Amino acid sequence: MSRYEREFGTDWDTLDKDEATDRAYAIGVAERLGEYNREELEAIYAEMNSAYHKSMVELAYDEGRNEAKEAAETTNADRDALWADLINGEKTYIDEREVPTGGRDGLPSALDSSELLDRQSVDSTDAVDRPDFLDR
Repeated sequence: MSRYEREFGTDWDTLDKDEATDRAYAIGVAERLGEYNREELEAIYAEMNSAYHKSMVELAYDEGRNEAKEAAETTNADRDALWADLINGEKTYIDEREVPTGGRDGLPSALDSSELLDRQSVDSTDAVDRPDFLDR
């Protein structure tokens, strides 16, 4: 019995999109670890009723493969440890001030915080001051 079958089982009748993407991710991880389960992936893919959900399943599968490959290259943990870390691992929380921006893995710079919508302080007199462009 494979790691995927022990963790998730294969006796499902219907799947919602979240369950399907979780399972597809796990299949991707398991495949990188040498356990192929293409029939289960195809069954999950067939269960999705829209092109959007099918693409989410494909993306989750690819992400599982990529993260397992990266984890295997950067650590010397055995397959069971990699599986446990990637499938049952802890959630990572990032401090709001440390959210990456720009680059391939970061948020687009258009989503950076802006001062345009910030309110002025209550004691500010800038709103009633003479505009700078009127001064000579």
